[in-house]
Amino acid sequence: MKEKEFSQMTYNDRLRLDTLIRAGHKPKEVAVILHKHISTIYRELKRGRYMHTNSDLTEEERYNPDEADRKARENLKAKGAGLKIGNDIELANFLENLVIEQKYSPDAALAKAREQQERFSTMICTTTFYSYIDKGIFLKLTNKDLPVKKDQKRKYRKVKQARPSRGESIENRPDAIDTREEIGHWEMDTVKGKQGVTKSCLLVLTERKTRDEIIAKLPDQKAESVVNALDRLEKKWGDMFYNVFKSITVDNGSEFADYEGMEKSCRREEKRTTIYYCHPYSSYERGSNENQNKMIRRHIPKGTDFDDKTDEEIEQIEDWINKYPRRTLGYCSSKELFEKELATI
Repeated sequence: MKEKEFSQMTYNDRLRLDTLIRAGHKPKEVAVILHKHISTIYRELKRGRYMHTNSDLTEEERYNPDEADRKARENLKAKGAGLKIGNDIELANFLENLVIEQKYSPDAALAKAREQQERFSTMICTTTFYSYIDKGIFLKLTNKDLPVKKDQKRKYRKVKQARPSRGESIENRPDAIDTREEIGHWEMDTVKGKQGVTKSCLLVLTERKTRDEIIAKLPDQKAESVVNALDRLEKKWGDMFYNVFKSITVDNGSEFADYEGMEKSCRREEKRTTIYYCHPYSSYERGSNENQNKMIRRHIPKGTDFDDKTDEEIEQIEDWINKYPRRTLGYCSSKELFEKELATI
């Protein structure tokens, strides 16, 4: 039977759950016996969990069906008659699919839902959506399905340092680039696979104004491969390249050591772009790049060996990112804004 046919827990279900757990059945077995989704069983065990002290003074974790039922009723009371999504199964399924299957954040999923609002009988806000997830209102969607939360302490990775570059420092970068006033200024980074196993890496370019993303798979992490990738990009864009790629900001990683090669055009005598280098250990100076890399990691988790990843798979990730609705862009996608900007060049 499909998951959507599973019903919510009743008091009798909770009594049976208690009996089965005490008899030594695993949650997965209990889910089959009670005909409930496995996530419902785990959520129920958490709701009724308490520490029981045995006669020998040892403690063990047990499940209290009465306490679980009380909390469930309180939760329903708190939801009240105003629980909008309870009457709109289509909206609930739509949001679950976007967050779980398509790896959208709740905020982005709601933006997509609002684009098709005529399909649904109601609509909720982002705060309410997060609240529903926390309360376990969705059948399949839990906090485990969400991207890393914003308030988590940020960790900055240390990049392998090359010798000090003779290229332009970010300190000399024009204010127009810092303020994102015009298109054509990019941040560039590499995303690496499983350490000690993956030879290839992803070269990632993020346009600062529109957040448009370009992802290219490189055979290795050498500076020569980065230059070759930029050569291919220049040939692909032709004369448009010089207006679309005015500058590129990078860190001091060894793969970006050849600033002359990165700047040198393969089509004309003049240089094709200007390379700016961040300060050492200052990845926040490429903030757009870092945020985009997190989106890539939703599809390719850290520790993944992507030597076997095909160009088609990489293109699908790039396309997903560029069509993703962004709060910072007024819920437009990077693709929409990038194409509008290109039309003005």
